Amino acid sequence: MSADSDVLLVMSSLPDHAAAQQLARTLIERRLAACVSVLAPCTSVYRWKSKVEEAAEVPVLIKTTAGRYAELESALRALHPYELPEIIAVSVLRGLPGYLDWVAGETAAPAISSSSSSTST
Repeated sequence: MSADSDVLLVMSSLPDHAAAQQLARTLIERRLAACVSVLAPCTSVYRWKSKVEEAAEVPVLIKTTAGRYAELESALRALHPYELPEIIAVSVLRGLPGYLDWVAGETAAPAISSSSSSTST
């Protein structure tokens, strides 16, 4: 595998299940992720603007490649409802080779056709 096809696990959290599902479908449709696991709701406790906050959130685990990360991050920032979304990428050091190959294949940028326009005789 090349460095661009190295698999990443990207974590984020959304405010509700509907937002998480919509994000997951959009990322898959754009081939920015091979799989997005929408997890059960959890409670996050954090400091925001000098105040301790607590919120119900829906975590998502996004499987992608290093070569697609910049575009994935850009899409997450544009689609995410939070002012400062959690976007954390972790390199996958080991995994089932067939699964890692599948992630790389599903996130490969679509090939651009280089065929010239046909002319009529």
